[in-house]
Amino acid sequence: MVRSYRRYEAGPTFGTVCSATSNAVWVSDATSSRTSTGAGRAYVGANEDVLAWDIKKGELLSRWNDKENKSEVTALTQCAAQPDLFAAGYNDGSIRIWDALSGQIVVSFNGHRSAISHLQFDREGARLASGSRDTDIILWNLLSETAEFRLRGHKDQITGLSFIRTPINRHQSPHTDEAVDLGAQSESEIEWEEKYLLSTSKDSLIKLWDLSSPHCVETHVAQTNGECWALGISPDGEGCITAGNDGELKVWRLDLNVMSELSQSVAEGTKKSDALTSQGVLHRQGKDRTIGIVFHPKQDYIAIHGSEKAVELWRIRGGDEVHRHMQRKKRRRREKAAAAGETLPSEASDAIGTPEVADVFVPYVIVRTGGKVRSCAWVVQKGSKSLQLMASTTNNQLEMYTATTYKTLQQKAGASKEAPDYSRHLAVDIPGHRSDVRTLALSSDDRMLASASSGQLKVWNLKTQSCLRTLECGQALCSAFLPGDRIVLLGTKSGDLEVWDIGTSTLIESIPAHEGQAIWTLAVHPDGKSVVTGSADKSAKFWRFDVVEEDIPGTRRTTQRLKLTQTRQLKLSDDILSLCFSPDERLLAVATLDNTVKIFFVDSLKLFLTLYGHKLPVLNLSISSDSKLIATCSADKNVRIWGLDFGDCHKAFFAHNDSVMSVSFIPHPVERDEAHILFSASKDGVLKSWDGEKFEQIQRLEGHKGEIWAMIVGRTGETVITASHDKSLRTWQVGDDLIFLEEERERELEEQYESTMAANLDRDYVDETGQQAGTDEVATAGGKQTITTLTHGEKILEALELALPDLDLMTSYSHQKAQNPHLAYPQRHPQFLALGNISAEDYVLSVLRKIPSPALNDALLVLPFSQLQPLFTFLALFLHRRKFPDLAWRVAYFLLQAHMNQIISSAGLRPLLEDVLRGYEEWQESQRKLVGFNLAGLEIWGRDVREAERGGGEGGGFVGGRGMDGEEDEGEERKVEKGRKKRAFASVA
Repeated sequence: MVRSYRRYEAGPTFGTVCSATSNAVWVSDATSSRTSTGAGRAYVGANEDVLAWDIKKGELLSRWNDKENKSEVTALTQCAAQPDLFAAGYNDGSIRIWDALSGQIVVSFNGHRSAISHLQFDREGARLASGSRDTDIILWNLLSETAEFRLRGHKDQITGLSFIRTPINRHQSPHTDEAVDLGAQSESEIEWEEKYLLSTSKDSLIKLWDLSSPHCVETHVAQTNGECWALGISPDGEGCITAGNDGELKVWRLDLNVMSELSQSVAEGTKKSDALTSQGVLHRQGKDRTIGIVFHPKQDYIAIHGSEKAVELWRIRGGDEVHRHMQRKKRRRREKAAAAGETLPSEASDAIGTPEVADVFVPYVIVRTGGKVRSCAWVVQKGSKSLQLMASTTNNQLEMYTATTYKTLQQKAGASKEAPDYSRHLAVDIPGHRSDVRTLALSSDDRMLASASSGQLKVWNLKTQSCLRTLECGQALCSAFLPGDRIVLLGTKSGDLEVWDIGTSTLIESIPAHEGQAIWTLAVHPDGKSVVTGSADKSAKFWRFDVVEEDIPGTRRTTQRLKLTQTRQLKLSDDILSLCFSPDERLLAVATLDNTVKIFFVDSLKLFLTLYGHKLPVLNLSISSDSKLIATCSADKNVRIWGLDFGDCHKAFFAHNDSVMSVSFIPHPVERDEAHILFSASKDGVLKSWDGEKFEQIQRLEGHKGEIWAMIVGRTGETVITASHDKSLRTWQVGDDLIFLEEERERELEEQYESTMAANLDRDYVDETGQQAGTDEVATAGGKQTITTLTHGEKILEALELALPDLDLMTSYSHQKAQNPHLAYPQRHPQFLALGNISAEDYVLSVLRKIPSPALNDALLVLPFSQLQPLFTFLALFLHRRKFPDLAWRVAYFLLQAHMNQIISSAGLRPLLEDVLRGYEEWQESQRKLVGFNLAGLEIWGRDVREAERGGGEGGGFVGGRGMDGEEDEGEERKVEKGRKKRAFASVA
C-alpha cells in the first residue's frame, strides 16, 4: 500500500516588529475609527506581511497577509487623498493596494522584474508611480486599474520619486494661439495639476519627466561622487534635496512657473531656462551614504539619516533670520579686516551679502538611535510644541523621539548657547529580538516557547504569539526547559550556565561552568534529574538537579531553590558542538570539531561507536524515539542517518544548498510509523522533512527570508518552530491534507517548470517589445507576462473556440426557426448546458469579466492574430446589446493599439471594425443623452437648493418656487459657488 504522510502548513508568524528591507509609515489616529491613544500608528513591512502597530501601547493592531505571496515587502506608502489606502511593493516586483479598514487587497499590479524600491501616490490618489531595481518607472492608473506606461532612461535602481504640482497655464487659449487675459489670480483661485514626475537613481542622475506626453524633459547630475541614494521634496514643492555617498547633499530649486510652460516652450524650441537648478552643496556630519531625507510637513526642519545609528535634524532659517545672519557675517568680516589693518573691498562686501545654502540650511541636533536607521518619519500631532520623530531600525524595533524646537530654545534664558535636547519617548521593541535568535526550547506541553539571542531571553505563549517575559541574559547559544516548565537553563558564549525562574523573572544562579569557554550545547537527561553541557573547552560536564534550603534575608524562614551540582566530567580531544541522549537512557552522542560523532555509554562513559563520514564539523544531531537511528547534520550540507546497533551509515542526503544547522526526529510520535520521520533546517532558509526508512524527502517548506539558525520539534510532531536571520519565529503545523510522495514530486516539478516558463515568457516579451534596460529616454508599455496572464489568455482562447461555432449554430437555428416553428433544438456543447444553457456571447463575456483588470491587457497579448476576428465579432455584439460596453471597448481599443500594423493590412477585419465602431458610437450617444438628462436635473435641483439657501421662498420638487424660466441672480450664485470646495471627482449614481 502507498504510504501517506501528514502535510505541514505555515502557521502563525511572530517575533518581527519591522524588517530591514522596508520603510515605515506613521499615521495619525485621527484617520482611524479606532480609539486614539495619542501617539499614532506605524505601518511597517515585516517580511511578507504588513503590520500596523499602536506605538503607545506596543500592540499589534492588524496584519495584512496575502497567502499567494511569498516575497517580502520592500516599499510602503500611504495615499494622502484616501488615508485608508496603502501601497506595498514587494521583492518580486508586484504591488498591492491595501485597504486599512478591512485589511483586504483592493487591486494588485505586476509590471516590474525585480524588487520595488520606491512608491509615490499623487495628491488626488488616482495615480501611483513605482520605481524598481530594474531601473524602470511605471505609472499606474488606480481608476482603470491598468499601467499607463513605463518610463525608461535610468541606468540603475530608482531611489526616489515625487509628483510635482504646477499651476495650470490658463494664459493660452486651448482653441486659438491668442493670449487670454485672466487678470491677477489669488492663491486660492490658482488651479494645480501634477503632470511632472521627478526621479533619482543610483546612476547619480536626477530626471524630470513630462507625464502628459511621456518623455524626459530635463536630466542633471545629482551627485558628483557616485550614486544618488535619496530624494526629499519640500512641502511647497519649490525645492528638493538629493543625497549620495560621503554625506554629500545637493540642494535644488524647482521653478514651477517655468514648468507650467515647459511643454509649450520645448515644443516651440523657445526654452530659455531649466526648471531644475542647483543651489549648492551641503555636507552632513555622518560620512556614510544618505538613504533618507524627510521634510517636516508643517515646520522648517529636515530629518536626514544614513545607515548608521543616528538621525540628523537640520533647520531651515527664515528670511529675516538669514538677513540677520548675513549682517552679522558681514560685520565680523569687517571687524577682522580692521583688526588686520586692511580695507574690505565693496565687491567682497557684496559677495558676503549673498546667502549660500549653508547659510539657510543649518544642522540642529543629532538624534542617536538604538540601532541602524532604516527609515524615519515625522510625527505631527495636534497641540504638540516639540518635534517628534519615528525611526525604524534594522535591529527590529520602532522608536519615537521628542526634541525641543528652536523657538522653545529662544524663549529660554541663555538659549543661544544651549544645545537642543532630545529623548526617546516611546518604543515598540518587546515583540521581537534585537539580534538573531540562536536557540529555541519548548515546554513539555508545547504551550510555551523560549527563544534566546545575544542579550535577551524571551518566553512566548504559542497560542496567542504574545511575549510573556523578556529577560536580560548573556549571549545565549543553547537552552532547555527543565522539568516543571518553570525554569529555563541557558548556556552562554562566556561559559556561564544561567538558571532563570520564568514565574518570578529572576536569575536564580549563574554558574561559571566552563572557565570562559563557549557552551555550545546542553541536553537534559530523559529522566529529568540531570543535564549535560558541552563546551569549547573540550569537555562535557554532568550536572545533577538538587533542591536546597536557603534562608530568606531578614527573616527566620527558608525557601527552596534549585541548585546544579557537577557530578562527572568527560574529556575529549576536540571542541564539543552538540550532545544528545538516547530516549532509552543508554547512550550519549557527542559531536566534535574533528567532523566525527562519538557514542558513549551513559553509565560508564565508555566509547561505544565512532561515526566517520562528514567532511565538515557536525552541527547538530538527534536520536529517534526508538533509539535505533541517529541523524547528523553538518556544514558540508549533508544529512546522514546512522544505525545505533553497528554505527553504519544507512544513507547520506545532499539535503540543502548551505550548512544544515539543525536536525530532529519527532520526540514522542503518536503513530509508530512516524518514529523515523526527521526534520532539517538550513542556512538556505528552507525546512525539509524526510522519511528515515525510505530515505526520501517528504516535504519542502519555504517562508523564511534569511538563514535558519534554530529549530525545535513539538513533543508529538504537531508543531515545528524555526528561528531565522529575518528576525521571525515561524510555526509549521499539521494540516488536514495528506502527502503522497509521487504527487509531491510532480507538484514540485510543475512549480519548477512554471517558474522557468515564466522567466522565458518575460524574456520573450522584453525581446519582442524591444524594452531593454539602459536605453534612451523612452515610454513603453507597462506590462509583464506571467503564468497567470498566460492562463487567462488560454481561457479566452478556449472560450472563443467554443463560442464561435455555437454562435453560428444558434444564429442558423433562429433563421430556420422562423420558417419552421417545429424545428428541433440543436445539440449544443455540454459546457453551455452545464452553465445553465447560456448564450455564446454571455459565455465569452463571463470569461472576460473574470480576468482581473490589471492582467487583462497582458492576457490579450497571448491571443494569436487569427483569433481577433471572432473576438471582434463578440465585441460588436456586446456594444450593440449594451452588455458591459465599457469592458468591450477597452478590449477593442487595446487590440487596435497592439495589432495596428496587421489590422491595417487585413481587409477581412474592416467590416467587423466598422460594426464595432457603430456600436461604440450608439453607446456613446445614449450615454451623452443620459448624462445631459442628469445634468439638467441636477441644475434644476441646484437652483432649488440655492434658492432655499437664500431663503427666497418655499419651493417643492425639482423646480421650486421660481420655475424653470426664472433667471438666476448671477452675483448671488457666485457667492454660493465661491464658498464651495472644489472636488477632484464627482459621480452621479
